[in-house]
Amino acid sequence: MEIITGYIEHIIYRNDENGYTVLNLVSGGEDITCVGSFKYADEGENVEVTGEFTEHAVYGEQFKVSSYEVKSPEDALSMIRYLGSGAIKGVGQALADRIVKKFGDDTFRIMEEEPERLAEVRGISERKAREIAVQVGEKQEQRRVMMFLQQYGVSNALSVKIYNKYGDETFNVINENPYMLADDIRGVGFKIADEIAKKAGIRTDSDYRIRSALDHILNDASGEGHCYLPVDELLSRAERLLEVPVEVIRIQLENAVMEQRLCIKPVGDDKAVYKKPVYLMELGCARRLVDLDIVTEDDEEAIRDRIGVLEKNEKTELEDLQKEAVVNAVKNGLTIITGGPGTGKTTIINMIIRYFETEGMDIVLAAPTGRAAKRMSETTGYEASTIQRMLHLTVTDGETDMSDRNFYYEFNEDNPIEADVVIIDEMSMVDIMLFNALLKAIPVGVRLILVGDINQLPSVGPGAVLKDVILSECFPVVYLKKIFRQSEQSNIVVNAHKINEGVHPDLNVKNRDFFMLEADRSDVILKYIVQLISDKLPREFKVKPYDLQVLTPMRKGNLGVEALNPVLQRYLNPPSPSKKEYESGNAIFREGDKVMQIKNNYSLEWEITSKYGIGIDRGMGVFNGDTGMICEIDTLNETLTVEYDGMRRVTYPFGGLDELEHAYAVTIHKSQGSEYPAVIIPLLSGPRLLFNRNLLYTGVTRARDCVVLLGSMDQINSMIDNTDEYLRYTGLAEQIKAIAEAGD
Repeated sequence: MEIITGYIEHIIYRNDENGYTVLNLVSGGEDITCVGSFKYADEGENVEVTGEFTEHAVYGEQFKVSSYEVKSPEDALSMIRYLGSGAIKGVGQALADRIVKKFGDDTFRIMEEEPERLAEVRGISERKAREIAVQVGEKQEQRRVMMFLQQYGVSNALSVKIYNKYGDETFNVINENPYMLADDIRGVGFKIADEIAKKAGIRTDSDYRIRSALDHILNDASGEGHCYLPVDELLSRAERLLEVPVEVIRIQLENAVMEQRLCIKPVGDDKAVYKKPVYLMELGCARRLVDLDIVTEDDEEAIRDRIGVLEKNEKTELEDLQKEAVVNAVKNGLTIITGGPGTGKTTIINMIIRYFETEGMDIVLAAPTGRAAKRMSETTGYEASTIQRMLHLTVTDGETDMSDRNFYYEFNEDNPIEADVVIIDEMSMVDIMLFNALLKAIPVGVRLILVGDINQLPSVGPGAVLKDVILSECFPVVYLKKIFRQSEQSNIVVNAHKINEGVHPDLNVKNRDFFMLEADRSDVILKYIVQLISDKLPREFKVKPYDLQVLTPMRKGNLGVEALNPVLQRYLNPPSPSKKEYESGNAIFREGDKVMQIKNNYSLEWEITSKYGIGIDRGMGVFNGDTGMICEIDTLNETLTVEYDGMRRVTYPFGGLDELEHAYAVTIHKSQGSEYPAVIIPLLSGPRLLFNRNLLYTGVTRARDCVVLLGSMDQINSMIDNTDEYLRYTGLAEQIKAIAEAGD
């Protein structure tokens, strides 16, 4: 690390949200371009910067600043330069000359301690003197907080967020309860707050520390898909994290329950600890599902006759189970249809739509992701949207920056959806939070039809909604198992069903649409992947490499997402003078890169434009698993634009790229709801809990035209035999049963 002292001559660019700045620093007569977080440094100020010189592909040598400190001007020239820079509103070059001429080396002390004396200078009234004093005080306080936070190892960018939230209360927050940061500041979790707390001298058995840890553990559990944790597991995790006696932790758990931040409820044999909002979501979903489950008085024979007429008109013949699904959808307020690929789910949806159309009913179609909604539109010929868009996701502006933004759905219990029938596809992807929002917007009397594959992996978010609704055994469910004649020609469909039934498919036969290449080394598998995705599969199926997808079970390891993406980027989108790029963290983002959003962000705005650049639609929200292509990197304005689903364009500030990662290879879990012309799945070795039948089945069913398995035949057969699934702690099924039984 190098240390350089100089004055800021010119600020070239500044992002006001995160403080990221490009500036020109003059040091010893030399101009140096500095980049880093300089939220509270202004032109004309003297600074001491710490960092290192780097070489930018476009802008050449730059000094990358890790920290900086503002130094008070020590001579008349420095004082005049600072005051005349515009840093103090209302003070220009001429006035700066007069102030410094009047007070000399005592100028800054006068401004801070005796600001009323500024009125002694020609051109400064008493009112103007007070305004200058306020500005100087604010800047002094900002710097004092920044300096205070630096001693706790807080980065400049994070210091900006903390000061924006607490102002001069920052000192009290850090000294009394730094764990507030984990609740209030986006980007600060328990671990960062705990590090600050240790440096601030907070005791390891502090009440604040233990309560924050309990919240942190339950948040982590939510990220693992759980809605709750059993008491014993929560206490065990907390004891390992905190290294304090479990009896002390139990007391704080009881206090959190008394304060109604957490709640403990019986779920099966578990004493389940919920964060209260999640418990209320499960309870609300259960209540609304039971309320929707109304059986109409429509004559079943008349329904079947009408279906027969539609079959003739549509030149479609439904088999018995498909007819039962349509009858259920007509007669019941709530219907669930589940089945694997090729079992006729789309045919049923189309017949349900046609039936209700003839009745003059308003029908709404939706799916959890843009890709799934687009596919639903293509297969039904009826407009479908994402669930979030159907509910009219709306974002409110925060007081300080984007991270303070809140979101809500315009359609809710007070403003329900105006429809007679709502059909939701790909229900296995819907988590408890989205399901709760959906059910709030559907009034009693509207028919709700849930369609999905119970054997797919559960949602990325918390809950196992489709599985729980079915396991409750309280609602009409149609299980589709028969593969239809047109689908029997697809080895993908046939082998997917074999895998799901625990049968080992014959992979020695090299079918065009489903085959395996055996290899026992990861470097050989990697070579196969590159050959397949860059040449053989695009040539065979007349598609672009971008449209193909590598699916892997893991993030880590030689064949995990983190190892595969840099290699695939090098072959599929190599560096080029015609493509701009930007380095963020450990990744280099380049125009033309395939990328994925890795967390829900309700604040991001998207726009769809015509080929002439005219905006034709806009909305809010980009969600975990959305995949797109980088179409533009603007190094001047420090932004990167991604086009999702070939339509929606989203612009990210460089400071927000931690929400993006390359998507040449993605985990099978993140591929849910997507369909690709061909998928390549490397399977060599991995943990038994992860390498199971459920995972393999989900990966295989993501392909439309071709599946290529790479690796060990023994591993694949072992996965098919392994029916163990990662346990999710959810209580929706039990809540439904309890409410349904209470209503009987």
